[in-house]
Amino acid sequence: MAGTRRRPGSDHRALTYSAVAVILLGLVLVSLRFVPGSPFRPTATSHTGTASGRATGAPTDRSTRAQPSPSPSLEPLPFQAQDLDDLDIKGWYSWAVLDKRTGKIIGSANMDETSTTASMIKAWVVADYLRKSAEAGKTPSDAKLDDATRIIRDSDNTRAQQFYESVGGSASIKRLISICRLTDSKVASDGGWSRTMLSPRDTARLGLCIDDGRAAGPKWTKWLLNEMRLVRGVGDFGIRKAFPAAEQKQIAIKNGWIDRQREQEYHVNCLAIGDTWTMGVMVRTPFSAGGGWEYGMEACERITEALLRPAT
Repeated sequence: MAGTRRRPGSDHRALTYSAVAVILLGLVLVSLRFVPGSPFRPTATSHTGTASGRATGAPTDRSTRAQPSPSPSLEPLPFQAQDLDDLDIKGWYSWAVLDKRTGKIIGSANMDETSTTASMIKAWVVADYLRKSAEAGKTPSDAKLDDATRIIRDSDNTRAQQFYESVGGSASIKRLISICRLTDSKVASDGGWSRTMLSPRDTARLGLCIDDGRAAGPKWTKWLLNEMRLVRGVGDFGIRKAFPAAEQKQIAIKNGWIDRQREQEYHVNCLAIGDTWTMGVMVRTPFSAGGGWEYGMEACERITEALLRPAT
């Protein structure tokens, strides 16, 4: 019986179809390597490491890793907190020191108690005047700057009252409390600048507020601090007098002193701004104790001396 006859070229076409099928199958298998979860997907492990990238040839030595550099420690402030009962100061007194670098405050247990500021508040009144002038686009005249100098360096009361009225009186003290973020202080009941109630803690905060530019603004801060370094005459006492003479020239101050007939007390207050710190000290001495203002002025210096770290 005759065999089945194949048409010419059929073998060739069959081979071609087979080859195409093999190629397509290969492409499918290759593509499956990239499908997540596919059994054909390769693992991340290679001959140099694991999926995490850690070398497998040897155990990891954590001590060889680069460690972050520790922050340099701050130099201690020249003050150290301590009990001052042995000073035997008559009447009421309180103190506070603020670290300008960290904002941390140390002080006596009663550092949040308030007393009348007297002339110490003049530093804020001048600062408020200068900042408001700059905000209004105005530059104080030479005469006004001379008045400001007399208020700061010589504690001139008449000019201080004029400045206080020009910045809104008690509204200025409300700005002080808001701008400088005071927590203990308040406007005087009679609205006067002399009876503004500040605590030593808030006094130190006022010092920071002057130093960092919030009080007088960027244009006048340097000028005001320089004037406070040049306080002279009877107003040059207290905190900075406890430091060596060479250092005193770099410490900005504004002090206050008054005899309070209503309370029958002498009120003496000290504000100082150093390179890394600000400080407030307040003293109230009964008239019956004698000594007048000078007693409180000396007490302010004694308190500071007692808090200073021993010279190394």
